[in-house]
Parts: sequence; C-alpha cells; structure tokens
Amino acid sequence: MKKSIVIIGMGEMSGVFSRGLLRSGYPLVPITRNISISTIAEQIANPELILVAVGEADLDTVLQQLPTQWKNKVALLQNELLPNDWKKHQLIDPTIISVWFEKKQGQDFKILIPSPIWGPQAGLLKEALAQLAIPSWIIHDEQEMLFELVRKNIYILCTNIAGLEVGGDVNTLWHQHRELAVKVIDDILLIQNHLTAQQHDKERLIEAIVLAINGDLKHQCKGRSAPARLKRAIDYADKYQLIVNELQRIFKRYNNTRS
Repeated sequence: MKKSIVIIGMGEMSGVFSRGLLRSGYPLVPITRNISISTIAEQIANPELILVAVGEADLDTVLQQLPTQWKNKVALLQNELLPNDWKKHQLIDPTIISVWFEKKQGQDFKILIPSPIWGPQAGLLKEALAQLAIPSWIIHDEQEMLFELVRKNIYILCTNIAGLEVGGDVNTLWHQHRELAVKVIDDILLIQNHLTAQQHDKERLIEAIVLAINGDLKHQCKGRSAPARLKRAIDYADKYQLIVNELQRIFKRYNNTRS
C-alpha cells in the first residue's frame, strides 16, 4: 500500500484533489479545524505528502504549526502565493501548484487553462489531476514558477479589483474596459515586484494573462474575496509607500457606494 497523504483543510478545492489522489491509490488523512496537526503528526511521522489546502488567510498559521519532520513534504495551492510565504517558515523543497481550475459549491470543477506544478512531488499531483482529466504541466525551473505565481496573482487581483468597478465577466473587462484593467495591472505589478524583489516582464505577463482570459471568457470578475484582496493590496502599498493611484481610486469609490 502507498504511504498516506495528509490533507489540511477540507474545502471545495481539497475535495477535487482528494478525488484524484484516491483514484491514484493513496490513503488520505484529513485534518479539519477541530483536529490537531500535532496529534496527527505523532501518528503519521512519514507521510507521502502534506497537502495544505486552507485559504490564503489561514496559510501562515497552519505553516507555523507544522512539525519539523513534515516540512520537506509540503504542497501548497493557495492564491496570492509567493516564495516568501513558504521561505519564512523554512519549508524544505515544497511542491507548488498554481491552480487554474475553479470549484464552487454545488458545481463540478471548471478548467481555465493547464495548471503548472513545481517541486519534488509535482509528478504525484500531476498524476492525481490526470485521474480527473484536469490538465497540468511540470515546471523544473524555480524562476519560471515564480513567473507563473505572479501571473496568477495579477489575473486574480486585476479581475477581482476591476470587477468591483465594472462587474461582469473577464471578456467584457478586457475588451470593453481594457484601459481600466491595464491601470490596475500596473499597480498590482508594482506590488508584486516589491514583494518578490524583482522586476517582472509586464508584456509577457499580459500575454499570459490574456491566454487565461480566453480559457474562460465567461469567468466572473468579482468574487466574494474581492474587497479583502483590494484592502490587502492597499495596506501593503501604504506600508511601503508604493504609489497605486488606481487601486486607491477604486477603493474610495467602492467604500463610498457602500456608505
């Protein structure tokens, strides 16, 4: 029998991965909010993988609780993920996937484009997703994976934040409100460059984002997390004195319409 895979967080996304992993023959051990990570670690010292499937707001807390013997077995799938999110916890060789399919309650998953995976257990995750006919591909270069993470971050933040202004789907945003979208991208890219201490290629990123837009033209812009994403971006820009005029304008207008 294959070694167990521990899954921390049992939401919609982890449900998709669970199906694929079970079909690949792995026994699964779920950890919910009511189960202690340390208790499971005492019982399963050497699992095949620790899939951390909590939301981005809970990621830092979960990684702080990981026992040392699990730190070289972690896989992360969160949105808004960047290297410092795992490096500050001294995770050893994590496996990272930039998820390009969505899963909403009461609906099956919807694929936008293939999901890139990087790290020692990339093959395992690719095999599991293949069980569900979810396309993915393996990246062997850490810098290329960073590009993919920034790409996903800009796509999510741009569509969510611009969606607070115009609503609608990504097709409408890009083809009818492109000036707004590009201004938002400029501000988000400034923040991403600061977070990663690198200057990323704007034109290459936009080309990659357009591919994702074309992957699901009816994808809705404004999700439930949009206001929180905008607030986090504004707070970060204020903290480091980054000039993000378009984000500030949308933030003020959105709050004025609610009051």
